[in-house]
Amino acid sequence: LDGEMFEVNISGFVLLGLSSSPEFQGPLFCVFLFMYLLSLLGNVLIFFLILSSSRLFNTPMYFFLSHLSLADLGFSSTTVPKMLQNLVSYSNIISYSGCLTQMYFFVMFCTTDNFLLASMAYDRYVAICHPLHYASIMSYKCCLILATASWFLAHIHSLLYVLFFADFSFCASREIPHFFCDLHPLLKLSCSDTSSVEMLLITEGTIALLGPLMLILLSYTFIVFKVLKVPSASGKYKAFSTCSAHLTTVAFFYGTLIGTYIRPSSTYAGSRLKVASIFYTVVTPMLNPVIYSLRNREMHGAMRKFLKVCFQKG
Repeated sequence: LDGEMFEVNISGFVLLGLSSSPEFQGPLFCVFLFMYLLSLLGNVLIFFLILSSSRLFNTPMYFFLSHLSLADLGFSSTTVPKMLQNLVSYSNIISYSGCLTQMYFFVMFCTTDNFLLASMAYDRYVAICHPLHYASIMSYKCCLILATASWFLAHIHSLLYVLFFADFSFCASREIPHFFCDLHPLLKLSCSDTSSVEMLLITEGTIALLGPLMLILLSYTFIVFKVLKVPSASGKYKAFSTCSAHLTTVAFFYGTLIGTYIRPSSTYAGSRLKVASIFYTVVTPMLNPVIYSLRNREMHGAMRKFLKVCFQKG
């Protein structure tokens, strides 16, 4: 048994991926490569547009959006390249250290997204419910503290799980029924006592996921009551339109995460987890740039200015 544990820890794991049928792997590779490239292009473009415009960068909503784009870049880049490699290669092996590293960055970027969305909801709450004090409350220092706290707390949250998993032994099958090293599949493969991590997922994991969501819901509850008091229909529409992009992102992000992770690993279903994971690792990072820039005049203006400078230099 000790020899088998040692072999697993040295050899790593086998990612079974999305499909074992060769006829589907080519089309899946093309589809997800296209989606990944769109995600890279969109998030890099938004990040540099905001970074290159001092007016946008000093606006809290766009300041947080630049961090969200950076987190989405890391989020999708942690899992999708390995998935694409497995679709076109004959070896789906990932090393033991590589698996823990992938899990660390996946949890970190996912949690950072979570906290940043809550910070953006707080920004919308202050802008609509306390407009006269908006500049003083949402100062650059406050935004910097919220963004730094989002990254730091996500790092601590992720490191906590990796340290637990590093002490586990894996003496059963090395096959992970997923396209990346996720928490639930690894828990099912371990022959160690996983009750500590199970309890951590149910308690600390629930707080880390649902805590920011509760703040988002509370912020929008106050926003709705405030907007309903606006006498004109155009005023209500203008207020709600500033929140529409953020609400759409929240719905996509939390809709798949809650049903996936806030439950015991014994109820884990591989096929359902794969489908849900595709949405928050591939689809949501790809759609966020579109959601935030489609009807945003300031982003359109920054884009035109950016293209004008590029053409002039060219």
